[in-house]
Amino acid sequence: MNATNKWKSYGSATIAILVIWWGFSYILPNLNLPTPLQVAISFPKVIKEGLWWHFLVSFYRVAASILLGTTLALPIGLIAGRSDRLNKIVSPFISLLYPIPKIVFLPIFILLFGFGDLSKIALISFIIFFQIVVTTRDGAKAVSQQMIIAMHSLNAGNWDIYRHTVIPATLPKVFTALRITTGTAIAVLFFAESFATQAGIGYAIMNFWGRFDQVGMFCGIVAMAFLGIIYFEFWDLLEKTFCGWTKLV
Repeated sequence: MNATNKWKSYGSATIAILVIWWGFSYILPNLNLPTPLQVAISFPKVIKEGLWWHFLVSFYRVAASILLGTTLALPIGLIAGRSDRLNKIVSPFISLLYPIPKIVFLPIFILLFGFGDLSKIALISFIIFFQIVVTTRDGAKAVSQQMIIAMHSLNAGNWDIYRHTVIPATLPKVFTALRITTGTAIAVLFFAESFATQAGIGYAIMNFWGRFDQVGMFCGIVAMAFLGIIYFEFWDLLEKTFCGWTKLV
């Protein structure tokens, strides 16, 4: 999808969401659901009153978590996908821990790291780690053995094989995993920020809700949506930069 068609699709989806939102605000007046226009008018004011700071805090937490989780997961996934010995060590841990909803570990991380940023970053990194490991391992395992043999015939070493064959073949799947895990990370972040903290979009949303400020609450929801969109667009940009060769295949 080229850039023009992409933004047209975004525009159409945005209009559809706004129409549905506007419809519910009038169909269900007892819920005091603000209209899109009310939120749009109030959004700049809410941003200036402090939502911008909560946005930056949440952005930092997600960025730090993705960086930490991916940095730890990529090497393990790449090697486990090509090494039966390491895969036999890694697989039992994945089978036991991956299916567990990671949000249940939040109390443990709070006990270990306190109520500050570290516990939230550690939890989200934990979630990202498993998703990236699984995707990277399966992607590396799926690399054609004929390609590996061809690289060996050219006297390529292990690092050359990883650099020119395994990593490029695995990267598209890694970016797909990053898109999926970013959505999960932001959802978990909202839950983690909704108590025992005084910063972050999750805290701001729950604070508005506790004060029965529906407009402010929806401004926070819109800000969290923007957070997700920024990361999704960032992954798209990186994929186009590093995986442009996929369009030639």
